[in-house]
Amino acid sequence: MTAPVSWQPHKYLPMTAEERDEMLRAIGCSTVEDLLADIPVQVRLRRALNLPPDLAEADLLAHLRQMADRNGHADRLICFLGGGAYDHWIPSAVWHLAGRAEFYTAYTPYQAEVMQGELQAAYEYQSMLCELTAMEVANASMYDGASAVGEAAVMARDLTKRNAVVVSTAVHPQYREVLRTYTRHLGIRIVEVPYQAGLATPERVAAAVGEQTAAVIVQSPNVFGCIEQGRALAQIAHEAGALLIVAVAEPISLGLLEPPGAYGADIVAGEGQPLGNHLNFGGPYLGMLATREAFVRRMPGRLVGATTDREGRRGFVLTLQTREQHIRREKATSNICTNEALNALAAGIYMAALGRTGMRRVAEVNARRAHYAKQRLCAIPGIRPAFDAPTFNEFVLHLPVAPGDLNARLVEYGFLGGLALGRWYPDLADGWLVCVTEARTRAQIDALADVVAQVVRAS
Repeated sequence: MTAPVSWQPHKYLPMTAEERDEMLRAIGCSTVEDLLADIPVQVRLRRALNLPPDLAEADLLAHLRQMADRNGHADRLICFLGGGAYDHWIPSAVWHLAGRAEFYTAYTPYQAEVMQGELQAAYEYQSMLCELTAMEVANASMYDGASAVGEAAVMARDLTKRNAVVVSTAVHPQYREVLRTYTRHLGIRIVEVPYQAGLATPERVAAAVGEQTAAVIVQSPNVFGCIEQGRALAQIAHEAGALLIVAVAEPISLGLLEPPGAYGADIVAGEGQPLGNHLNFGGPYLGMLATREAFVRRMPGRLVGATTDREGRRGFVLTLQTREQHIRREKATSNICTNEALNALAAGIYMAALGRTGMRRVAEVNARRAHYAKQRLCAIPGIRPAFDAPTFNEFVLHLPVAPGDLNARLVEYGFLGGLALGRWYPDLADGWLVCVTEARTRAQIDALADVVAQVVRAS
């Protein structure tokens, strides 16, 4: 037997000048300054850091809280801002479960025998997303809604062997920007179809579709909150031999509206943040992608499947993964290397907690309260709706004041106002996109309307 090694506490010894010089020589540098050669001299700090004396932990936390209180806090504002990210009420059970260490520290489930919990969670998420969208297969999530739309376009190109994608300008502008980035070097031509009366009208879409159209991309509810004519658009795409891709930025709407798979969508891509994920100052969010079983071999990302082991017990495995660092490499369907598993887990818990009936009730409350808010705001002289199309929980108003100016005043009264659309749509320079979810009360809606009326009267 070997003698036990006596444990000695580590003692920190500063580096000597000789050791420093030896390390620099080993990496081909003469001085420490050589390590900073890529940093412009004019932006380097040329003096010692001006740090205060060290503080006890309690004193340090109090100091940090005092500094943080100097910032504006979004949670102190009543939110009427949507535009692709939505302030929904999230049951406390969602993140009590999703925040367990077994989930938030888990890595990619390569070894199925030790990752059954994470794999089952992804499988349940996929299953519920298929039910929500009325599609046949869904992957274990993508990065976010915009990149999921880009991946769907590439998928359509591969399936149809065509190189043009028709997209409505009523699809969120940031989704379209990412779409162009995704396809710029892939030989895919993007054809934008101007919206009309807040919608992607079948007539304009039909005029843009041709023999090389791989897919038609629409969003419903679209960026204006309007509900598209999905069945007619699907027919136009299919008659031309193209696919219909439906982007869904507000999946809560599917608790009430006809799901894309029911009216002919071939691929559903979008944002899952409203399903149990907080706004989080912009992320991380959750990309959704679902499609028909016939297209599963061209689907990007990962697919978790159910199986049985040698003893007949039910188990879960990674059935499909199309990562570029695997043997397929240049033949891979996508360069997506990972997913948003924790956010997808939260979405799965949220959908399971609410169930079919709960999802419908939440969607109904969204629609009712948005309708009430629209009535209250349109009763203010000078304010009128921009479009007549049916909407879900967002709507566009024409304002008699600049939307940006109105939003600035609303912050003073404790409101986070709607989205000023002029930055993306010059024809809607006076357009104000208002969002109302189930998290907004009738009293809050009334208070918003009173303040807006006051600001409009004073302008």
